[in-house]
Amino acid sequence: MSLDLAKLEAHLATRSYVEGYTPSQADVHVYKAISSAPDASAYPHVTRWCTHIKSYASEFDSLPGSSTAGEAFFGAAAAPAAAAEEEEEVDLFGSDDEEDAEAERIKAERVAAYNAKKANKPKTTAKSVVTFEVKPWDDETDMQKLEESVRSVQMDGLVWGASKLVPIGYGIRKLQITMVVEDELVSLDDVQDRVAEFDEYVQSSDVVAMQKL
Repeated sequence: MSLDLAKLEAHLATRSYVEGYTPSQADVHVYKAISSAPDASAYPHVTRWCTHIKSYASEFDSLPGSSTAGEAFFGAAAAPAAAAEEEEEVDLFGSDDEEDAEAERIKAERVAAYNAKKANKPKTTAKSVVTFEVKPWDDETDMQKLEESVRSVQMDGLVWGASKLVPIGYGIRKLQITMVVEDELVSLDDVQDRVAEFDEYVQSSDVVAMQKL
């Protein structure tokens, strides 16, 4: 089965890994299926992910988890199962044209009803709560200015939440801040790129947790 790069790109637009918040065998499984470097202009998130996972190459065998989650990105997407499940069994050995026509009519009605139900179903806005960490350069970095800079990043679908300073040693503290994002509108990579522009205060940033609402 071939790897569906478009599906993988959409998945990684709001996530750092194939499954969970740390590298796993699912990442290894998908990474090994990529035979050549993806087009960075067409698949920027896949390209970013490949570079990151490649850095764990020497640890592939020891990474936790299984490859099961990676299977979702192989092969073509299956057709909606609900319509098929509702179809009545048709006698393949029947020879009555009228029965065949009736079976086709029932099938068409059921598929039409399923499509209508699917079209009328209200679409919910998928959101996630993200824990975001930003590290300063040293203990002399103005953490108030750093937080003000981070909060100045504004995007449609992004709401900043509570924050706190967490000691990491040698008098240095990192900023831990939560945000609520609309998954279809906000790319976490874009948020990190915007935060990185404040290089007077920011050394690095990382998404440490994410939970669907």
